[in-house]
Amino acid sequence: YGKIRSTSNRFRLTTKPPVNGRRNRFGTSRSAVSADMSNMVDYEKHFRMYCEGNSLTINLSFDMPKGYETANGTFDPTVNTLFINKEMLQSQPEYEQMFYLFHELRHALQYLHPESFDGLIARSRLYVIQYDGTCYKLVDGEWKECKLDGSTEHFTELYLGQPYERDANDFAYEKVKELLGDSPEPQVLHAFWTPKKPIADQVYEELYRQIDDMIGEASCEAYAGG
Repeated sequence: YGKIRSTSNRFRLTTKPPVNGRRNRFGTSRSAVSADMSNMVDYEKHFRMYCEGNSLTINLSFDMPKGYETANGTFDPTVNTLFINKEMLQSQPEYEQMFYLFHELRHALQYLHPESFDGLIARSRLYVIQYDGTCYKLVDGEWKECKLDGSTEHFTELYLGQPYERDANDFAYEKVKELLGDSPEPQVLHAFWTPKKPIADQVYEELYRQIDDMIGEASCEAYAGG
């Protein structure tokens, strides 16, 4: 059961909760290696080069919006701004800082140049799925919210498998390899943000139909499985 409201902000989480014991495996180990591995990334340089190479006109901010204080980063198309949590990421390895920057840059390209992507990726960018089943759709510059029933594990996998999330993660991983070379650590990071099993496109097509139905009413019930 969900009540629908309009929101100018989406609270898309970027740190996964425990799922079947699968916690953020870097949570206790990264601090031990950050002193040797961490280098502050020149975010402005990479941001400028990417935007110039892809005809993007967007803003870069290191001041995370309210509700995102513990997020690695986010791109909000309603304010045309890419947010990176520079303060939080500064103690992390260079590859990880770059991964999240290029992940969000890819999202910016998805939103502003959807014609560059296949149909489902272009469509999926309008939908946000949270781990608790809260979902958003971008409608006329505002995020419309609804709530689906299902388990945290189920919705976590749906979040990770979103076509535009998979595309952004794959792109970020390839950019890290291109700029820093391949190594086990970026592979592990990429795998962490990948669903345990592939999710068929048809699952998302049906999910989007459910969300579309819900935001057209004041309240309703829906079951998304899990």
